[in-house]
Amino acid sequence: MAKTDKSAAIAELTEAFRNSNAAVLTEYRGLTVKQLTELRTNLRGNATYAVVKNTLTDLAAKEAGVTAFEGQLAGPSAIVFVDGDAVEVAKSLRDFAKAHPLLVIKGGVLDGRALTAAEITKLADLESREVLLAKLAGAMNASLSRAVYLFAAPLSQAARTVDALRAKVEAEGPAAPAAPQDPVEAPADSPQDAPADAPQDAPAADVAEGGDDNA
Repeated sequence: MAKTDKSAAIAELTEAFRNSNAAVLTEYRGLTVKQLTELRTNLRGNATYAVVKNTLTDLAAKEAGVTAFEGQLAGPSAIVFVDGDAVEVAKSLRDFAKAHPLLVIKGGVLDGRALTAAEITKLADLESREVLLAKLAGAMNASLSRAVYLFAAPLSQAARTVDALRAKVEAEGPAAPAAPQDPVEAPADSPQDAPADAPQDAPAADVAEGGDDNA
């Protein structure tokens, strides 16, 4: 490959690394052209599958600041450049590898973080972005509906209580005034309540002292 061609290839790969939100390194030894075409079809819409030269890819990765593939660029290599849902791409790679064990997932990078092959498999077990967004939207709608109900319920209950109380008052009419009570008569004075200066019985006549007169 001419020097200018190498430079162009490195620049293209560097741009692909920079513009992708994730990348997965694979080895495709033994896969047929038909099988590789099938894999590309499965990834369409979320990623591109590019067969690469190891030396040029190593230079491009370093140029883009990607260190996840250091020491792994050996054998027939191809990189999945992800520009869509990384979870969907991981699912497609996992399912294809199950059907075609010759596809080997070596590792990857997601938003600048290196991923092992095992972590990519775990990524495939997650729900897709669309499913998560749908669940989030459903949870938010349910929360909003519940909040509206909780805010509206006390107001409606209070309104019904006020209406019932108003109807009860109108049916019974105004309350009648209370009847006056008879005055309480003061009790007659008892003998022991007589004034202290009331006249007492006259004392008995004194007995004449002395005996009969002698003649």
